[in-house]
Amino acid sequence: MGSSDRLSVATRKGLFLLERRPGGWEIERCAFLGDPVSMVLDDPRDGTLYAALALGHFGVKLHRSDDRGRTWAEVAAPAFPAEPAGAGEAPSVQQLWALEPAGPDRPGALWAGTIPAALFRSGDRGASWSLVRALWDRPERKDWGGGGYDQPGLHSIAVDPRDPRRLLCAISTGGVWGTADAGETWALRATGMYAEYMPPERRGDPNAQDVHRLAQAPTAPERLYAQHHNGVFRSVDGGERWTEITAIRPSKFGFAVAVHPRDPRTAWFVPAVKDERRVPVDGKLVVARTRDGGDTFELLREGLPQEHAYDLVYRHGLAVDAGGDRLAMGSTTGGLWISEDGGDRWVQHPARLPPVYQVAFGQASR
Repeated sequence: MGSSDRLSVATRKGLFLLERRPGGWEIERCAFLGDPVSMVLDDPRDGTLYAALALGHFGVKLHRSDDRGRTWAEVAAPAFPAEPAGAGEAPSVQQLWALEPAGPDRPGALWAGTIPAALFRSGDRGASWSLVRALWDRPERKDWGGGGYDQPGLHSIAVDPRDPRRLLCAISTGGVWGTADAGETWALRATGMYAEYMPPERRGDPNAQDVHRLAQAPTAPERLYAQHHNGVFRSVDGGERWTEITAIRPSKFGFAVAVHPRDPRTAWFVPAVKDERRVPVDGKLVVARTRDGGDTFELLREGLPQEHAYDLVYRHGLAVDAGGDRLAMGSTTGGLWISEDGGDRWVQHPARLPPVYQVAFGQASR
């Protein structure tokens, strides 16, 4: 596939849609200016744009555009069904934290992850949603905890391109969960991870793992990478077993990870100091790239600030396009950088953006 000339940037104060033109990347339009846009999906199946808003007291909203953001229509947002009489009040969705197509052969079908941690499905382009009760009703859910938010959240959904019934979901904090039957049954998939923040007896508990981001290799879906709260992990068997990647530098803490669309051994991470100091190591913003599955890393810094840089890249703030050469990265201080050569060199966009929650490339150009 060719490189993408479309980039969506979801921020705390709006959605910015960029296009690559002869003179570089330009902001084509802005939508929902002033509103927090927690998640965006540029659906590769039909080019539909979806934007999720987290409006606090006004709740979570979901909008859909069929004309590249020129006009928008509000559709249903995922919501918990009413509890039976006497069972108490149903929880409310606080944020839509993941949004993914449900497979190339399922047009209009979507998966959504939320805070509190739950998985929802839609078969009609977001017009209606249903809660995946088999995951929500797992007894292990009572032990999930908030990882940066008061409640746990489901932020990563990896759909197997060979079989869309198979998917993995990562929860902060609640480990990795997998299904092979489109959500009818679930099993924990975090064996081999460890949690430094837990007491010794629960250090290796798969249900206690705080996975910051889960990424799957499109051409080898059994190969997975995870940026964990206290390390970087990989799996080569679809999540059955994880091993720590100890070669990551300059630190093992971070949020973002992206995997090359064709080379499953190439992945990018954005390290920060640690949980208590969420800034780049030594004030130098770098991207760590591996080309051998995590055995070794090189630090990419050309075009990135190397002095007094305090940019944090959130878990959805790094993306690679379908061609594998273009990357985009957005930070909590509104920095936006784009690379055209796999991260060797970066160019900062001149716009002074709000804090960036997510960057996402659109359909590749032919």
